[in-house]
Amino acid sequence: MGVAQESKTKPTQHSVSKLREIGISPDIILCRTGVELTEDMRNKISLFCDVEERAVIAAMDIKNTIYEVPLNLRQGSLDEIVLEKLGMEKRKQDLSHWEGIVNSLRSAEQTVNIGIAGKYTDYHDSYKSIYEALVHGGIENDVEVNIVKVKVENIARENLEDRYRDINGILVPGGFGERGIEGKILTVEHARTRRIPMFGICLGMQCMVIEFARNVLGFTSANSTEFDIDTEYPVISLMEEQSGIKNLGGTMRLGAQPALLRKTTRVFEAYETDLIYERHRHRYEFTNKYRDIMQEHGLIIAATSPDEMLVEAVEYRDHPWGIGVQYHPEFKSRPVKAHELFRDFVKKSLEYKKAAAKT
Repeated sequence: MGVAQESKTKPTQHSVSKLREIGISPDIILCRTGVELTEDMRNKISLFCDVEERAVIAAMDIKNTIYEVPLNLRQGSLDEIVLEKLGMEKRKQDLSHWEGIVNSLRSAEQTVNIGIAGKYTDYHDSYKSIYEALVHGGIENDVEVNIVKVKVENIARENLEDRYRDINGILVPGGFGERGIEGKILTVEHARTRRIPMFGICLGMQCMVIEFARNVLGFTSANSTEFDIDTEYPVISLMEEQSGIKNLGGTMRLGAQPALLRKTTRVFEAYETDLIYERHRHRYEFTNKYRDIMQEHGLIIAATSPDEMLVEAVEYRDHPWGIGVQYHPEFKSRPVKAHELFRDFVKKSLEYKKAAAKT
């Protein structure tokens, strides 16, 4: 009991009693606790909750990383008990790889500061999958990723330098709606012109396209028809708004979709294959009639759909690492294997930090 600073088993007993009233009888009880369970506590819970004493397991609070949890529960033999309860064969366990992940997070001697430029940064869970994918990228590079949340609605040209001071890499995540868009576009411009590693995801890629059209091509009113239906230069638009393109038959492009990667691009170098499948969730697309002029001026089309009708990824030609993807790579990243783009993004951010320290 945190406030009373006492160890009590009564709350657990009452909880199990209430569960039984609705027909649920536990086989295993995980006790969330900040202290180790004593033998007496286990005995009481076992006796009054009708659970084997060995199946009363401490789910200890953790101090460093959530990835310690499986190791802690393994110490309580949770995996063996679950297999036994389900009548499944016990197998030899090897968590050495997982232990390596936890040790890497604990012992990382280098850090990188990654700025997340979004409008939902007040709510941690809004970009949770992106935060975790960055952690995964840090694991593979033996570096601790320090996430700096930047609320794009507060971004103006006058405070760009201050907002992104000491930032080693910038990520612009996905989203919907016009709020905060100009702050995202200013952020993209800052990353491109200052040659800071830049990663745009979904709407983040679209902001890269809009910014490039405005400030490199000189199409100062360029926009997405999501934000300005009458824009003179609709570089991002719905597919049915583009001439010669058939309506895809739905309001959103969802789920895993194939993409072909262009060789000699950073995207291809990351994946080391020319065909990938990534998950989508968006309505708007790169407007095809602007492809040629964009590429002529340095925005490479790095990936397309197999029929070449949809742009899946772009990257800056003259930039250390500036990549935008229309899909959501964070959904495929795992602690045991970081997504290729997050791995390389963290790596390039670390290189940027080291280079900046020398100048």
